[in-house]
Amino acid sequence: MRTVRVTVVLAALTGALVLPGVASATPSSGALAKVHTAGRVEVGGDSLKYSWPGVYFEGRFRGTGVGIVLDDSDNDYEVEVDGSTVATLVTPGRTTYWVNGLTRGVHRVRLVKRTESPWATSAFGGFVAAPGGAILGRPAARHRQIEFIGDSYTVGYGNRSDSRDCTADKVARTTDANLSFGALTARRLNADYQLNAFSGRGMVRNYNGSDPGTDYRTYYDRALLNVDGDVWQNPGTWHPQLVVIGLGINDFSTAINPGEPWTPDTLMAAYRTAYQGFLDKLRARYGPRTTIVVSATYMSNTTVFAQIAQQIVQERNSRGDDRIRYWYYSESGLDYAGCHWHPSVHDHRIIADRLGEFIATLPLRW
Repeated sequence: MRTVRVTVVLAALTGALVLPGVASATPSSGALAKVHTAGRVEVGGDSLKYSWPGVYFEGRFRGTGVGIVLDDSDNDYEVEVDGSTVATLVTPGRTTYWVNGLTRGVHRVRLVKRTESPWATSAFGGFVAAPGGAILGRPAARHRQIEFIGDSYTVGYGNRSDSRDCTADKVARTTDANLSFGALTARRLNADYQLNAFSGRGMVRNYNGSDPGTDYRTYYDRALLNVDGDVWQNPGTWHPQLVVIGLGINDFSTAINPGEPWTPDTLMAAYRTAYQGFLDKLRARYGPRTTIVVSATYMSNTTVFAQIAQQIVQERNSRGDDRIRYWYYSESGLDYAGCHWHPSVHDHRIIADRLGEFIATLPLRW
């Protein structure tokens, strides 16, 4: 399997050929009704629009080939057929990509957004069948649902990189949300999932004090991150039994700069207050049976993040909400070999292992 730009590429599926086509292979609006996605999407004409990393689309078709209608010049995608990756599409633009030469029969296709682009809106126009074939009814939604909320660690920032020194382009090309610990954990549990993660954002303070006046909560409710005031409308199908939050690294990992409106004490107080309010919001949205995990990890220059996260959970538990849990994972065994000392694919697999072990201890009803 090789990366696809605007070339013909042999895929890693026997006899398969991936051909960039033209945008004329546009599906009908009925084709979108045959697509399964759990991500935050908005319907816009004959396409589904979205911004968050890790959004995926799944379909079923009969025949020897399938086309994927896309309009996205900012992101990279993984294309899977019958569980195997057959192509990586790099900033494909407005086009239809074809996977042909498959064995005649019924197949499953999955398209997943690997990269992060909060400044852009992507569009997926559905799957189209090769001549003589047909798109079949949408795959069934999974009963289990997990929502991951976080920052660059949750995104999978630069996790495929072969070095810690990365340009902006290298970060984009080596970020793979499909191999983030959240995606790995969900797939192991056969769960649908959302990766609602935004690199550099904190609960109240962004990395190194950047973009003052905004934080993760500014964007959480949106489907389209670059559209001010946008609000994702839950179609009534998203009711996660589990929510995993990882916000705090950016709040506390860098020293407070001159001119920032914080002292160490006021930052901790603001973080605690904002976190409690965010938990109130999630509890009101998803109800009392959803288990919410407040996660924290090792930080080389401070332990305050983990301490406050644990205190927040203790406060909730003391008020009678025992479905908010604290999860800490250490740095043992992690190499942080991704871009800018972020977890590598190796690390994400280890974190997914540890998260899976922790989830097994939770009182989930799924």
